[in-house]
Amino acid sequence: MVWLELANFTTMKITIVKFTFFAFVALIINGCETIKQSTNQQRGVAVGATSGAVIGGVLGNNIGNKNNTALGAILGAAIGGVAGGIIGNKMDKQAAEIKNAIPGATVERVGEGINVTFDEKNPDGSQAGVYFANNQYSINNNSQLALNKLNNVFTEYPDTNILIEGHTDNTGSASYNMSLSERRANAVANALLATGVSSSRITTKWYGESQPKLENTSDENRALNRRVHFVITANEKMKAEAKQNQ
Repeated sequence: MVWLELANFTTMKITIVKFTFFAFVALIINGCETIKQSTNQQRGVAVGATSGAVIGGVLGNNIGNKNNTALGAILGAAIGGVAGGIIGNKMDKQAAEIKNAIPGATVERVGEGINVTFDEKNPDGSQAGVYFANNQYSINNNSQLALNKLNNVFTEYPDTNILIEGHTDNTGSASYNMSLSERRANAVANALLATGVSSSRITTKWYGESQPKLENTSDENRALNRRVHFVITANEKMKAEAKQNQ
């Protein structure tokens, strides 16, 4: 996308200016007695309204590389301002429910979206919620259980879009890994569809070995590179309602 390409050419001077302005906004918010007495939700909306453009700029400067398409998708769906703060509050609640439902998932709140990562193994070495046997793309019982729990959350929050990304390590040829990541992303999408998630909400993408989280220098690193991302963003209905309520 053009804005991602432009982000790569952003100068250090502009980055520093953006960071300085963001820090200035934070200082104002922390120093204002009225805002000190406000709720976390009210602060979130205030920050969204005051410094959304700066946050977007900072994120843009940090996602302009090939390893952050998930964050790019979240930023690309953002609307900013007070409406963005309203969406962010809804995403806070949804992220918390995903964490509670699937403790092994890595759930990150970014801007107005959620990035959920299922590595092959959890940090404690146990199998992740959604994973695949070596060179396989079929959904096993453990993965199906996790997807059923995700469906419960997606049902509770129907006004979101769901991007599913498939990734592999570098074992095997690049073409084979690209195909494998495609089959895995589509397998997860089909399993979600079978639980009742609407097809209009789901998009799949796959990147093979091209977006490693870590260098493929050990078994542990390769296990973390074999992963599935769920990127959750507001759909047009949620955005319209947020704009009406701002």
